[in-house]
Amino acid sequence: MPDQLTSRDDIETAVRGHNADYVEIRIDDTSTTRLVYRGQELEEIGRTRSFGGCARALVNGGWGFVSFNQPHDIRTRVEEAVAQARHVGKETSVLAPVDPVIDVVPLDVAMDPRTITLARKKEIFDGYNARMLSVDGVTSTNIVYGDSHKRVTFASSEGSYIEQERIDVISRLAATARRNGDMQQSSMSLGALNDFSYIDTLDEAADMIANRAVELLNAPYVEPGVYPVVLDPILAGVFCHEAFGHLSESDFVYENDRMKEIMVLGRKFGQKNLNIVDGAAVPGLRGSFKYDDEGTPAKKTDLIREGILVGRLHSRETAGKMGEPPSGNARAIDYRFPPIVRMTNTYIEDGDATFDDLIGDIKLGVYARNWFGGTTSMEMFTFSAGEAFMIRDGKVAELLRPVKLTGNLFTTLENIDGIARDLDFNQGGGCGKGGQMPLPVSNGSPHIRIQDCVVGER
Repeated sequence: MPDQLTSRDDIETAVRGHNADYVEIRIDDTSTTRLVYRGQELEEIGRTRSFGGCARALVNGGWGFVSFNQPHDIRTRVEEAVAQARHVGKETSVLAPVDPVIDVVPLDVAMDPRTITLARKKEIFDGYNARMLSVDGVTSTNIVYGDSHKRVTFASSEGSYIEQERIDVISRLAATARRNGDMQQSSMSLGALNDFSYIDTLDEAADMIANRAVELLNAPYVEPGVYPVVLDPILAGVFCHEAFGHLSESDFVYENDRMKEIMVLGRKFGQKNLNIVDGAAVPGLRGSFKYDDEGTPAKKTDLIREGILVGRLHSRETAGKMGEPPSGNARAIDYRFPPIVRMTNTYIEDGDATFDDLIGDIKLGVYARNWFGGTTSMEMFTFSAGEAFMIRDGKVAELLRPVKLTGNLFTTLENIDGIARDLDFNQGGGCGKGGQMPLPVSNGSPHIRIQDCVVGER
């Protein structure tokens, strides 16, 4: 149980003296609050707490992994992980070197959601739900709110001992409008690291979401075709994360022969104005932290610099096997999982244009905003925008029903010919990979312009 936490001395002792190439322990103590509304109904409200740990061992290139809920006798759990690793290890163990670290990272909180009562949180979201349902034409709503406080302790056989804390705050507001069998939806996902304060400022957002859902009932469909398309920072950030970011995760490259041929460092993927980075060292975002779940210090990694592929994201193992430096991207959603290569804060850097520059010479195009969903398959992608507008003669014109964008990632990157200087981040989402969902991440971008993008009805 959480009140029986093992001491630092017990943890550090448990990882020493094993006949293994490497051993680590993580202890995870998490408290969560969650509210869910569907229409008039409050479907879920409550608090939960989870506690557990895991031991991971590397022997002859093979990994053993054991998770547990009771903190006593953790040395035995480590021994079990070592025994498992011995069954599968048949190679030479390879880990990129990282200096051992001893650090306790303080919680840098702005407005702590733990100081807000559950009754007050319900009162706030009751108000947002009522505002959206009061708009004529809105027939249903969906609201999700969550906050979590996580304390993680990490220790390794190399001498690292790290304690870190964080608080995640997330929210999603959605409204559905119906008329004569037709249905449209508008939504907004938001989030913050270590700060509840934005939650109390969403009156205008709730009104906008509800009214936009109704407006979409009167909006026309786009004429399917190939257009110049301008993406807002939210949709461009999602594109950057989903279509390109996952291909930059080095385990995907290392395990896929076709991606080894495509994702070659030094290859040109875009014009000189295109720069894409990932990094947990960017402060104040939901993908930010000081050390990853292998104890590697966070950094900012250039992925594309002036259109050229120059880097990728690594765990210590993939970095060692590929002969590249570790990037601090080994992450696990909780103690039940081993860390794998994951993104943190992935974004397109600012360009030098304005939004008016991007649309000014477009005779007929599409301005796509927000996001609704999407799929990727290798380098092919399909994304649905949350809303869209026609661009006519250099001006944003009529509202459209949400559109679908389809294409080849690498062709699309080459076709990015304009990047504004208005970088913004989407912090409301969570990333899924290897059964670990939703991992806190951020993605961002300025407005970008893509020439010759396939646009269709959603």
